Amino acid sequence: MAQNGSNSTVKLIGTFASPFALRAQVALHLKSVEHEYIEEADVLKAKSDLLIKSNPVHKKVPVLIHGDVSICESLNIVQYVDEAWPSKPSILPSDPKDRAFARFWAHFVDGKFFESIDAVAGAKDDEARMAVAGNLMECLAELEEAFQKSSKGGDFFGGENIGLVDIACGAIVGPVSVIEVFSGVKFLRPDTTPGLLQWTEKFKAHEAVKPYMPTVAEFIEFAKKKFNDQ
Repeated sequence: MAQNGSNSTVKLIGTFASPFALRAQVALHLKSVEHEYIEEADVLKAKSDLLIKSNPVHKKVPVLIHGDVSICESLNIVQYVDEAWPSKPSILPSDPKDRAFARFWAHFVDGKFFESIDAVAGAKDDEARMAVAGNLMECLAELEEAFQKSSKGGDFFGGENIGLVDIACGAIVGPVSVIEVFSGVKFLRPDTTPGLLQWTEKFKAHEAVKPYMPTVAEFIEFAKKKFNDQ
């Protein structure tokens, strides 16, 4: 499926403040892939013909269009970019054990972690929110342990460089910050998640992330619009 990126046009369909489109943007930046970014402005209401044609199954962003091939789902896109443009830096580790570790935690984020985020965000009142907040705190504790084991004293999950787990976890930065504002509960704290707290700041400041990471205020505005439109 991988093909030489130098001979094909590259387009990315995304939407502002999408934590999943952010993953694709970071991967393309890390690999220095020239591409056209197409903003799917009304994804919450009307979907463009290009999006429906490119992702007819889920009709969601992000979608990477590489020549005449459409690649969907953010983690799939990140791994595709790593393989289609094999130049350094590598996003996935070369060692099979490290690759398995990275894929496990990337899928953990998209599974158990986002299920916990959705439960807290969808709670109808403070009592219900606090009842499910424990699951989110548990996920953060598990991710903190994984970071401490894998970072080896570096700033990121793989050490000194951004890799698959960092890009996967980058998708939770915005949602967690929004939940903290709306709930008044600090989930990332120096006493319980010191590694993740430091990682968050390093990740947001990275040159491959900073141009695409919205501010907390912008995330909040996007979240308000999303829930008002539902």
